[in-house]
Amino acid sequence: MPKPITILYVEDNFENRMLVRRLLTVEGYEIVEAENAHKALAIIPSIEPDLILMDMNMPDIDGYTLTAQLKEIPKLAAVPIIAITANVMRGDREKTMQAGCDGYIEKPINVDKFTEQVERFLHGVK
Repeated sequence: MPKPITILYVEDNFENRMLVRRLLTVEGYEIVEAENAHKALAIIPSIEPDLILMDMNMPDIDGYTLTAQLKEIPKLAAVPIIAITANVMRGDREKTMQAGCDGYIEKPINVDKFTEQVERFLHGVK
């Protein structure tokens, strides 16, 4: 049996984590959650994510800073990091890409399209 696809979701909002977990686990993905950057950094050594979903607005260390830190870790350098953010003003997408994100999904999450969006990023289609 093949190893399930593991997705790390870094998000400080509990309701958002519940929604994403529900949408993706029903599709067979293994979801590992971290409610802040410190937790994400603590669990990274023990997991091998295939994809990272990153909230950009978090207290303490924001998603931009954490993305840059994760891209410096050799085992994560090729792992796609996808911003999930309510920052949708002009220049916000570019800011996430400059931080090292490989893609961008707007909040609020469109539950009808979310799984399809995640699958496109897993298969390298932007």
